[in-house]
Amino acid sequence: MTTVGSGKYTYNEVQNWAKLPAGEKFAMVSAMACDSQDRVYAFQRKEPPIVIFDREGKYLGSWGNGAFQFAHGIYIENDTVYLTDRDSSVCLVYTLDGKPLQMLGKHGVHSDTGCEKAGDLVPHAAGPFNYPTEMIPHPSGDLFVSDGYRNARVHRFDSEGRLKYSWGQPGKTGRGEFHLPHSLVMHEGLLYICDRENHRLQVFTTEGEHVSTWTDIQRPMDISIDSEGSLVVSEGSVNKSSARVSVLDREGNVLSRFNCRGPGHGSWVDSRGDIYVGLSDPGGVDKFVRRGGRR
Repeated sequence: MTTVGSGKYTYNEVQNWAKLPAGEKFAMVSAMACDSQDRVYAFQRKEPPIVIFDREGKYLGSWGNGAFQFAHGIYIENDTVYLTDRDSSVCLVYTLDGKPLQMLGKHGVHSDTGCEKAGDLVPHAAGPFNYPTEMIPHPSGDLFVSDGYRNARVHRFDSEGRLKYSWGQPGKTGRGEFHLPHSLVMHEGLLYICDRENHRLQVFTTEGEHVSTWTDIQRPMDISIDSEGSLVVSEGSVNKSSARVSVLDREGNVLSRFNCRGPGHGSWVDSRGDIYVGLSDPGGVDKFVRRGGRR
């Protein structure tokens, strides 16, 4: 078994950890998240889109057939599931067993940003949505959405799905400029946003006020936070470098960093500090079991 990381953020790598039923195969696992029992919900780009596993990687079930065009982001909090269907430009809220609760946006209705190719720097920002990437909740019930593949904004909605405000413009260097805001997480009143194609993380208040920018990062794909307040970021490869995982403190300092099988598009850290990374070809989930620190 391969050991990666350093210090109290040292892990045993378990490749192809998630096991599907006999005869079944994964497609790309775009993202994954854990519920309060540390069951893992993998969001893959085929039917069934949601596949569920226990802590040992045993298959528990699935749901979501026919509900998603292009799986992208998943986030779970208080055993509620927040999902983004990128190409349909909708964000959806579900129960753990797959019952729909809420939808933001309209299927196939995209805001006008002048962008035709997903991932390009958009000509201009616009309202929600044009290929959104992730949705997360605020303790008040409000919802934040990173709107990234054909937009360059972050939106805040109230609990009923009414837009309160947005921020962000296309750009490469300035504060509040984005080139593909790809994932976000909130902790103690701050939003940490993966500004993917600008190779940086930007930190904001929940009102959209810029706090800081972290640049010791490469193509940040997904971000989650562990029970100790450390940030776990999966990073894509750059110029043939390996995809990797970085564990950061809340000032952006690197606590641990190690290579992983790419592209690192989706990742999650569970309540015990174990890290999951989604795979694209042939699909699946690798697990990094934490050896040191809090257990």
